[in-house]
Amino acid sequence: MPQKTVYLETFGCQMNELDSELVAGSLGALGYTFTRDAKDADIVLYNTCSVRERAEQKVWSRLGDMRTAKHDKPDLVVGVLGCMAERDGKDLMARMPVVDIMCGPAELDKLPELLDNAVRTKSSLASDDPDKARRRSAKQIALQGSASRRSSTLAAAGDSLESLDLGRMVSPIDADGRRSAYVRITRGCNKFCTYCVVPHTRGAEIHRPPQHIIDEIKALADTGIIEITLLGQTVNHYRYEHDSAVTLDGVLQPQKGRTYKGSHHRDAFAGANTTTFADLLYRIHEEVPAIQRLRFVTSYPRDFGNDVLEVIRDCPRICRYIHVPAQTGSNRMLKMMNRGYTIEEYNEFIDRTREYLDQPEIGRPLMLSGDIIVGFPTETDQDHELTKQMLERSRYKNCFIFKYSPRPGTVAYDKIPDDIPDAIKRIRNNELLAMQADISDSIAREQVGREFDVFVEGLSRREHKKRGTDVKPGSGMVGITINGAASKAPVAVLDETPVGETVQLSGRTDGDLIVFFDVPSDGPTKPIDYIGQMVRAKITAADRLNLNGELI
Repeated sequence: MPQKTVYLETFGCQMNELDSELVAGSLGALGYTFTRDAKDADIVLYNTCSVRERAEQKVWSRLGDMRTAKHDKPDLVVGVLGCMAERDGKDLMARMPVVDIMCGPAELDKLPELLDNAVRTKSSLASDDPDKARRRSAKQIALQGSASRRSSTLAAAGDSLESLDLGRMVSPIDADGRRSAYVRITRGCNKFCTYCVVPHTRGAEIHRPPQHIIDEIKALADTGIIEITLLGQTVNHYRYEHDSAVTLDGVLQPQKGRTYKGSHHRDAFAGANTTTFADLLYRIHEEVPAIQRLRFVTSYPRDFGNDVLEVIRDCPRICRYIHVPAQTGSNRMLKMMNRGYTIEEYNEFIDRTREYLDQPEIGRPLMLSGDIIVGFPTETDQDHELTKQMLERSRYKNCFIFKYSPRPGTVAYDKIPDDIPDAIKRIRNNELLAMQADISDSIAREQVGREFDVFVEGLSRREHKKRGTDVKPGSGMVGITINGAASKAPVAVLDETPVGETVQLSGRTDGDLIVFFDVPSDGPTKPIDYIGQMVRAKITAADRLNLNGELI
């Protein structure tokens, strides 16, 4: 069969970006090539997210465009991957017959087989009857909800999804020189917050074997990666019980997670045969010294023991940055959301984390970020006032604040009417955004005069606009598009910078603060050679989330 070209666009979270990178690697190993323009593709894949309505609307719009594309190219194959496929199931294909493939996030290892079948089916139809090929879907479907292969206990025997991570075929380092990568440590979620679709689309919490994770990170380090972000829906729940492990064809399998009541003391819930999240962080730090920065997202405020805080405090290459969503400051709302903690427990966690990790005197201030849902059903002015108090007290570096939108398939969608008018949501949302902007500005200005190690990620947005290369960096995988923007921002134009001009670069501190600094085009180190490196900078000015610095 002739070589096929793939356009892969990703919507939503970091987990989806990692999934796309792994999918692209597995397809690339089979001879598929990638393009950044859907018009040039034989296969168009959308890796979707159902967490927020806006991301879904973009996907529906893209699928509408594919109707016209299929008219011009009858053998074009269109696939929907990820959460929308899993949640909507066959109804999605009925609504959009243009779709040939649906593959849920827990079935992505099946994608090459689905793709091969769809390509052969469409090619055969197009050669016999082009009009029929335009109208008829190849109907290749792999969804967790329609199969039981991932529902077995503990080790999920027969689960070859682990091979997708283990068989990582593509180095995330691209032509821009970025040297960071995502590594998954858990899949799924056991929390069942009433507004969230993730447990329904990604399944139960499953923890990867620690040695698999460490081997993957070592392999990435061998390619030049120096920053790793560990991913999990509730990343601090990582817990691997070695005496419960099961092997399949000689490969240790992931094991189903179970909800447990957290403790501040490690030995209260872990034994000699258990690797906890704290253990995993320490092992990575000690066994892979080439990784200069180790991050993790997203943390759940309960079950976050002091053992984790102690490891972060004592291991200098683990970042002082924790993303820990509260969602609301009202206990009544937290209960309706089924978040599993009170605002008092959340505040205690924040205080404890600051006590252990906030050390501005040695240049390592703790930075926190969070999420807030505005206008959850029945939210009153008093509930909103409590959220404002929580926001003021938490002092996040930044906070993702969104208006509530009901997501089909969640408890809230089915049982809790969305009774807050959009106008009220908008007012409350804008009020919180304004508060957070002031807090972010205050935190940024506190950094003036301090010195930080800065991991250089690439050109600043200002520099991209000046050079006409204003695209959003993504996971680093060639050919992946993130929310409509190519994941590779070309920097070859740096070689054309006139002598004497400066180039503005952008990087991040270990607390995830953005730092801009200028370097001369004709200095002893070329601007492009800074990218993917660690530099030392002194902060000279600040504005909201942005810091300006100079190299020292």
